[in-house]
Amino acid sequence: MDNPFKQLNQPLKEVPKELKSKVMNDIAVAKLLMDLAMLFSVDAAKIIEQTMKKRKN
Repeated sequence: MDNPFKQLNQPLKEVPKELKSKVMNDIAVAKLLMDLAMLFSVDAAKIIEQTMKKRKN
């Protein structure tokens, strides 16, 4: 079995443009979904915090 770490020093291989564009598109979609999830989770936490402060008053 070959040592996979020896392959790290070799030059990168070219990939087909279609594959590269598909991977980049998938990464962009994943980043968008993570940003949307963060946006709603932060807002929900803020709303809960404000509601709890109002109930104490």
